[in-house]
Amino acid sequence: MKTTYNIRTDVRFSPLELIDVKRIERETKDQWVNQTLCRVNDCVVRLGVLHGEFHWHKHDEEDEFFYVVDGRFFIDLEGRTVVLAPQQGFTVPKGVLHRTRAPDRSVILMIEGSGVVPTGD
Repeated sequence: MKTTYNIRTDVRFSPLELIDVKRIERETKDQWVNQTLCRVNDCVVRLGVLHGEFHWHKHDEEDEFFYVVDGRFFIDLEGRTVVLAPQQGFTVPKGVLHRTRAPDRSVILMIEGSGVVPTGD
């Protein structure tokens, strides 16, 4: 089954505005949602509510940090797979080919440069 992505790069929250990740997760009905929450200096914080798998891709100029809030999150790299549980994080360096997967509905936070195209370069 092919995963349908819903990627929202609009910044949803302004500085000094409360971000309720649990509420957003409860309201999310789509299979794979990637929503930009806010900007922090030259970076963005994105929320992923995910179930399924993303395609192989890379980011030529930016690193990407993943932090699991709830569920299990897999990051496939060439030659190995990193499995993240809640309260674990992992950085994929720029230029590294990777694919992300969530075998069950999972909630993650991503921190990356604001210029990163979520689907890859």
